[in-house]
Amino acid sequence: GLGSIMSQFPNRKLGHNTAQTIHLMAESMKLAYADRSKFLGDPDFVPVPVAELTSKTYAERIRQRINPYRATPSSEIAPGNPTQRVESNDTTHYSVMDKYGNAVANTYTLNFSYGSKITVPGTGILLNNEMDDFSAKPGVPNAYGLTGAEFNAIAPEKRMLSSMTPTIVLKDGKSYLVTGSPGGSRIITTVLQLIMNVIDHQLNIATATNAIRVHHQWLPDQLFVEQDLNGDTIQLLKYKGYKISVRNAMGSTQSIMYINNSFEGASDPRKPGALTLGY
Repeated sequence: GLGSIMSQFPNRKLGHNTAQTIHLMAESMKLAYADRSKFLGDPDFVPVPVAELTSKTYAERIRQRINPYRATPSSEIAPGNPTQRVESNDTTHYSVMDKYGNAVANTYTLNFSYGSKITVPGTGILLNNEMDDFSAKPGVPNAYGLTGAEFNAIAPEKRMLSSMTPTIVLKDGKSYLVTGSPGGSRIITTVLQLIMNVIDHQLNIATATNAIRVHHQWLPDQLFVEQDLNGDTIQLLKYKGYKISVRNAMGSTQSIMYINNSFEGASDPRKPGALTLGY
């Protein structure tokens, strides 16, 4: 419901009846009323998906539809699909660690959403489009804005460059931290910041995961920052000569630490559907 959607915003920090608070409320209201028009009625006559409409998972999906900077015209808003079982179309990462110190960091991908959008007939298996990770022409960017040269040119039986960074950090020869992330060209910098947050800044794994991220990949010459980065910090970076581009979220780390004889895990809240489990 509306309360679940609004509870995901830092309402106290944004302030009572500020322009941003009213904007987020209005956008939430529009989306909720669009759903009302389609899914609500007398439950004695129609199947009302109450559990789905009021779930935290669906509230998160609605929140992701909200542009934090601009109003979306009502003509562009349609009712959602609360009963949809969503499987992420992103690159996927999972981390595993057991009591013996065995660890797995696995990142796998089709590259674009749904890869090449072609399936093997009769199987439903999607084919990837990893060829885009090659440098089709020196200096010409790929879909993620990354440029390359002859070393990453297309050739038979050659593997393309990838930003996938499944990582196992050892301490005293034993598994200490397992992590990785989806995110295209931002994977490398996402994993870097997670590791720095834990080792250099000594944050616990949950705080390290939730911390604001930045990204620069040489070209385009822009410093990408997540939207909650302190405004004063952004201004100081601009004074230093950076061109700032604000993004809603970057990366989605899935991490496990073994510390003080116990496991600590954290799934990134930037993507719905992620989960941390112990046994």
